[in-house]
Amino acid sequence: MSSKDKDFKKLTILGKDVKFSKKLECFPNQNTERFYLVTLSTSEFTCKCPVTGQPDFALIKIEYIPDERILESKSFKLYLWSYRDEGIFHEHLINKILDDIVQTLEPHWCKVTGTFNPRGGVGITVEAEHLKTKEAREYIPG
Repeated sequence: MSSKDKDFKKLTILGKDVKFSKKLECFPNQNTERFYLVTLSTSEFTCKCPVTGQPDFALIKIEYIPDERILESKSFKLYLWSYRDEGIFHEHLINKILDDIVQTLEPHWCKVTGTFNPRGGVGITVEAEHLKTKEAREYIPG
């Protein structure tokens, strides 16, 4: 199935030379009649400790079951890059990412996982989850 002009006419980031942004964009889901899983991940995420300013590195994984909208990946990449120089605690970051994705997509289900590299000998993994549609639970991994 090919994308239609109406699928991307509202996109302002894809195909453009743009800077880091907290703006997440989406396009219509052409398969709303079924539940299916979308996974986005990056091992190149960075932010800073809000107290010391030291860099934090993490694997960020987003899993979601779309409803009416699908997350456009370039806007998501720029969204993640926008945290590069921001000081934020890991727990707050993962919940903020989840809140922003849920606000943008209103998915049936979404889970955001951040696996942060050890600093001072301690690694931190944070998971935050949202469930809108109970029937989607059978499609959730694990």
